[in-house]
Amino acid sequence: MTDLWLISVPLDKKSLTSVEKLKRTIAKTSLATCCRFSIPDLKVGILDSLLIVSDDLSKLDTLTESVIKKTYQCMREVMEQSSDKVLENALANGVDLMSFVTKFQWDKAKYPTAMPLTNLADIINKEVSQIETELKSRAVAYNSVKTSLQSLEHKRDGTCSLINTVKKEDLVFSEYLTTLLVLVTRASYLQWERTYESMSEFVVPRSSRKLDEDEKGGIFSVTLFKRAVCEFKAKALESKFDVREYSFDLEEKRQQEIKHLNVHKKEQYGIFVRWLKLNFSEVFVAWIHLKALRVFVESALRYGLPMNYQALLLQTDRKRSKKLREELSSLFMHLDPTATDSKTDISSDIPGICQQEYFSYICFHINTNLLEIS
Repeated sequence: MTDLWLISVPLDKKSLTSVEKLKRTIAKTSLATCCRFSIPDLKVGILDSLLIVSDDLSKLDTLTESVIKKTYQCMREVMEQSSDKVLENALANGVDLMSFVTKFQWDKAKYPTAMPLTNLADIINKEVSQIETELKSRAVAYNSVKTSLQSLEHKRDGTCSLINTVKKEDLVFSEYLTTLLVLVTRASYLQWERTYESMSEFVVPRSSRKLDEDEKGGIFSVTLFKRAVCEFKAKALESKFDVREYSFDLEEKRQQEIKHLNVHKKEQYGIFVRWLKLNFSEVFVAWIHLKALRVFVESALRYGLPMNYQALLLQTDRKRSKKLREELSSLFMHLDPTATDSKTDISSDIPGICQQEYFSYICFHINTNLLEIS
């Protein structure tokens, strides 16, 4: 399991010395890997607006995490037959998620740095909300086709497979006669042969034939007069034989519907997977920009103006998280002498940043266990 921590420290002399000590320590101990996280100069605005933006970004973070999770889960569900290829489609701008995060570059075309922070937050909010809404409607439409197909394919009447084994000449349908199909367990074959003719005086003698069977039992046909159908069914039920009426034409029609739905599902599958791939990338990219916004805003609020801070991305093994946290606490305790080590469990079962804890330095967690971006 891998943890990603996005931290921010001021560029005062003591903090810079601490950063260099951190780099030397993790290089010697392999405690983590460290790289700079590039955040451009953004419009700060006034303090009151920063407080409002900070709260808005926190709420938007929760929404974005939820949409990432839903999109990824939907991709896994839709690609259930190709689950090994899910990670191949869960990319950000065409690269794996870890590479995108560690080599993050702000998209100035999509998120102009000259815009106020509130505008940038609105852009992300509209984008994420639109993806969430469209995901719901597309998932409903795709699942509707899937459910309709499953309903036809798995209709538990014991006769669906007979379209390939029963011929029209196997069934008798006339003004007076009809053919019923009866499900008989293997242990009851002999009983069926001995008793079916006596279940009604209107059963055609020696009309029963075994049409198909599996490990559980067989399907037998029996021909009788239509007026005796109810009587025959009642007698068969007493002997625990399951009687079904079968229409070759209706079954043929159902098979055509299944074929049509299979073609439709295949078309919708391709369209939906492409949409999921594109929009997973979009929401993930928006999410990392959101992280950058949060680091920028919190750095302005915590360290003051003019902006003078450095953002770092730390990647560590989950087993070493506690030791790394202790190292960070020791190195940056000077930023807040009253701060104490967090005792909170860092684990999470959703993709995204955990609820922010208070540390002497600014820190957000990017947990990767669900998305398996390691």
